[in-house]
Amino acid sequence: MTINSPPELMTETEVANMLRLKRQTLSVWRLNRRYALPWVKVGGRVFYNREDVLAFLDSRRVDPTATTAG
Repeated sequence: MTINSPPELMTETEVANMLRLKRQTLSVWRLNRRYALPWVKVGGRVFYNREDVLAFLDSRRVDPTATTAG
């Protein structure tokens, strides 16, 4: 991120809609630090960097063809 290309910030509602969750679920995740989904707080408002949300989704991907070591 540079000053010339600031991150695309999403509101809590936008992220909740994208993840098909209730907005309150994101609040609980932040409170409990349940998932590693970074956020930005500006005043009383919470924002998420779009790239962070996409990376979070990618990290949750399950490959059904992958074999597990065991």
